[in-house]
Amino acid sequence: MKNIRNFCIIAHIDHGKSTLADRLLEHTQTISSRDMQAQVLDDMDLEREKGITIKSHAIQINYKHKGEEFILNLIDTPGHVDFSYEVSRALAACEGALLLVDASQGIQAQTISNLYLALDNDLEIIPVINKIDMEGAMIPEVKDQIVELIGCKEEDIILASGKSGIGIEDILEAIVSRIPAPKGDETAPLQALIFDSVFNSFRGIIVYFRILNGKIKKGEKVKFINTGKEYNADEVGILKLSMTPKDEVKTGDVGYIITGIKSAGDVKVGDTITSAVNPTKEIVKGFQDVKPMVFAGIFPVETDDFEELRECMEKLQLNDASLTFETETSQALGFGFRCGFLGMLHMEIIQERLEREFNQTVITTVPNVSFYAYTTREPEKRIVVNNPSEMPDPVKLAKIEEPFIRAQIITLPEYIGNIMSLCLGKRGLLINQHYLTTTRVELVFELPLAEIVFDFYDKLKSCTRGYASFDYQPLDYRESDIVKMDIMLNGDGLDALSALIHRSRAQDFGRKLVSKLKDLLPKQQFLIAIQAAIGAKIVARENISAMRKDVTAKCYGGDISRKRKLLEKQKAGKKRMRQVGNVEVPQEAFLAVLKLDE
Repeated sequence: MKNIRNFCIIAHIDHGKSTLADRLLEHTQTISSRDMQAQVLDDMDLEREKGITIKSHAIQINYKHKGEEFILNLIDTPGHVDFSYEVSRALAACEGALLLVDASQGIQAQTISNLYLALDNDLEIIPVINKIDMEGAMIPEVKDQIVELIGCKEEDIILASGKSGIGIEDILEAIVSRIPAPKGDETAPLQALIFDSVFNSFRGIIVYFRILNGKIKKGEKVKFINTGKEYNADEVGILKLSMTPKDEVKTGDVGYIITGIKSAGDVKVGDTITSAVNPTKEIVKGFQDVKPMVFAGIFPVETDDFEELRECMEKLQLNDASLTFETETSQALGFGFRCGFLGMLHMEIIQERLEREFNQTVITTVPNVSFYAYTTREPEKRIVVNNPSEMPDPVKLAKIEEPFIRAQIITLPEYIGNIMSLCLGKRGLLINQHYLTTTRVELVFELPLAEIVFDFYDKLKSCTRGYASFDYQPLDYRESDIVKMDIMLNGDGLDALSALIHRSRAQDFGRKLVSKLKDLLPKQQFLIAIQAAIGAKIVARENISAMRKDVTAKCYGGDISRKRKLLEKQKAGKKRMRQVGNVEVPQEAFLAVLKLDE
């Protein structure tokens, strides 16, 4: 056990984690040159296309150092703020972390956030400056930033390049010499932490774990403490590039277990596996429950596909524990799910994965955050509002609170003005402005979460030409003037397009939305009135005129009264049609809300 090292790589998005992992695997010949490809640990097509890591991946490396064989378990982690839950799970399975900083970009907001996560878990931090062979590398400045941030010595910082393979041997030596070996007792009862799981249609659910005490043998009876169910360990093993079966997996190791579990509800990430014969007394402290930030409805295009979509969502939740969902119904869209996501990118990825991995075409409703509504009844009752339809009647509403976040933005001094006007325009509050170095400034704002959900990140990038990094933590709920805005077609509410929005924004938002819908809805043979309303007050309206059918074409010459009679008949028919006619709303209309500013 003294020759095992468990470590992960943490960094901001696009600082070269996956490329560095490729070089470590190549240098130790864990992967043959035939299997080698860029981003080898990112096995989703989506990850390669977008060039980002979405899932954390584990792989075992064998490394020889001073005549001794070492086993290094590497867990590659995502860098985007939406996937920080994946990072926290990877950290729980490790004793050390490589903190990667891009030499041309310096320390970014997510680097600091991930570093604090690692320090909370008491991990040994090895600072590495990556991409030192780039033209814009600012090695001395970045060194100073790291020393100031971590308080380490300058000589502890390793200089490396994931692309050309500089410094890879130094990193491997540092992992062996600086990261402590796992602590644990091989003779104690089995105690293993589940940090991930994946569904395989042939073998059921494959569970990834890290053993803290004891060992797990093939064929042994194991128990999942959370559900209390017992299973036979049909196969156990370690994670190389593919799964490698073993007769037993021992303390300190990261491995997998297949027990033939078919139901997604039987496996919970953060649960403890123990032996059924000699169970452990204490469960492993897992990770905190995930807090969804953005809520949106996901509905099947055909209502009959609802059950199939439920199965797909459960399988996807196994692989992505940060997805939460519950059933909901909509008048416009029928049965579907109310889903909680960690952010807009997370929502986009889930939608893409449903389409690619499960062939599910879905309609997504307007994303919103959860609010607290307090009723006027005595005693005051608090209702959690995740959906505009759950909003109590304005007459019974005492107050409503919305979630606030603490946003940390790191940028160049010349963009301070742009960021200030963006954040203050989003009802933000400047808390702190701090110069990290002469060329980098950190701004801390308190912002309502509802304002950053849609397009904040894109706007921040465009107003700073990409030279800003952004990270946020949830703060608390504060009282706010939030109203429910309904969209109505010919007087009928379209609940899928309702939104909860601040009163000062409602009119502007309503106008934009109805004019967008006017362009997207197809013409009918009757007039369609599109209205945005707050309660009984209409704040915006657009009309889609009727398609004109020339009913007088068959009259040639003759008396004017014949034409008038036909036009009157058409008018009466249109009036009746408007009362009973349905307006078909295309899927683009639901997506339009997300792209209002384009």
